[in-house]
Amino acid sequence: MHKIYVVEDEEKIRNIMTDAIRKWGFDVQPVVDFENILNEFISYDPHLVLLDINLPSFDGFYWCQKIREISKVPILFVSSRNSNMDVVMAMNMGGDDFIQKPFSIDVLTAKINAILRRTYSYTNVESNVLEYNDAILNLKDNTLLFKDSHIDLTKNEFQILYILMKHNCEIVSRDELIRSLWDDEHFVDDNTLTVNINRLRKKLKSIDLDDFIQTKKGQGYILQ
Repeated sequence: MHKIYVVEDEEKIRNIMTDAIRKWGFDVQPVVDFENILNEFISYDPHLVLLDINLPSFDGFYWCQKIREISKVPILFVSSRNSNMDVVMAMNMGGDDFIQKPFSIDVLTAKINAILRRTYSYTNVESNVLEYNDAILNLKDNTLLFKDSHIDLTKNEFQILYILMKHNCEIVSRDELIRSLWDDEHFVDDNTLTVNINRLRKKLKSIDLDDFIQTKKGQGYILQ
């Protein structure tokens, strides 16, 4: 079942869109927190985003740009703004199509079906990020995003965070991390892992992720 994320702040329009799309058999999630659209997007992992332009705090162009930094998911703008510049901006920011309010439900569902058919008949879109407690690890460019800050990671730093995030709330032993980081752990000093962890912790602290990596004495590491 295709999942559709609806980012619309007018409650009446949002409810009409949500009800109509659900009748077509889609799984639909309307936005809940307009300050936290990107993290909701990551958590829901939709196949399509319906995005208004006029939104609280940040507009749809901003959120389109943020989504495009981590995903190729199709984005359909749905807005009362209809100037040529608005349409051009929507497309330049990474939008796939534009529909003007007021709209026909039949036209909206036809566009949704066309975009989904065009996108998922030929490609298999997978998430390019891992998320844990609002920290977003970009698997494409080895960066970590937290709120409005980001850090570049070395190969080992990225691998450490990748393993810890994949294990979610489970403890990862030092031996497991060493085996994942180095081809032959027999030639790796145990202190080498400690040095890498400490360097990573300093970077995490620089973006207010203090104590993000917790040490479990005699067991290994876990994310807070």
